[in-house]
Amino acid sequence: MSGYYDFTYFRTELTRGVLRVTFDRPQRRNAITPEMHDEIAPLFQRIATDRDVRVVVLTGAGDKAFCVGADYGGMQQNLAAGGYPDGHPDLMLGSAAVVRAQLAIPQPLISMINGDALGLGATIALFCDITMMAEEARIGDPHVRAGLVAGDGGTVLWPLLLGLNRGKEYLITGDLMTATEALRFGLVNHVYPRAELEAAVTELAERVAAGPAVAIQFNKRLANADLVDRVNRVLDASLAMEAVTFATADHREAVTAFLEKRQPQFGQKEATP
Repeated sequence: MSGYYDFTYFRTELTRGVLRVTFDRPQRRNAITPEMHDEIAPLFQRIATDRDVRVVVLTGAGDKAFCVGADYGGMQQNLAAGGYPDGHPDLMLGSAAVVRAQLAIPQPLISMINGDALGLGATIALFCDITMMAEEARIGDPHVRAGLVAGDGGTVLWPLLLGLNRGKEYLITGDLMTATEALRFGLVNHVYPRAELEAAVTELAERVAAGPAVAIQFNKRLANADLVDRVNRVLDASLAMEAVTFATADHREAVTAFLEKRQPQFGQKEATP
């Protein structure tokens, strides 16, 4: 535990009203374990009530990844233990809490996408108010490649930010997008060479932190009204559908194939014991 707040998997530093929050598992490309996931909503809730924080920068440790989403090793452990015999209700609790806690943060959020942002990592980056990306990075929601629904916000964000059909294309294929494509399609605000990204984010964050906080926060609240409404309409259903896909043969095959470093063979029926 270190930093401005005491969290195990996130480093936090406050400087002149700018809170920097860093996903801190660089050895696993900042992949999210269940224990790490449990810290996200409390972290966001802590930020929301901290009057010393005027703007937040979210980024990832190391230079390879912002956050690559869920850790496949944890998925394998879950499958080896027999899956989720109770139907995985925590998706409806913990995962929903992460999205709603991030949207409840009144201060502006800037995502500094310093490396690959995938799955939940992409979702958290895109739920920020301003997105700034290294030109070497990629972004995408490959839930479908794991045989899963993009239930934790992807089905809300991608059609909203890209337009319906283009958003559906990326959700259906799980393809990753380069920074150049993300900028051209309007998915992110700015793209910089990695060596210039830090300075650009710092300059913008300090400029926002020096601005009129009440007006900035109220502008954010009003601009996010449609987004919050869409989350309220879609999120619970998308998480319920994701919970269903955790129990499918396609998900089991996707995880097994990933760990065996081969292409998955979807559509295969599981043998009856």
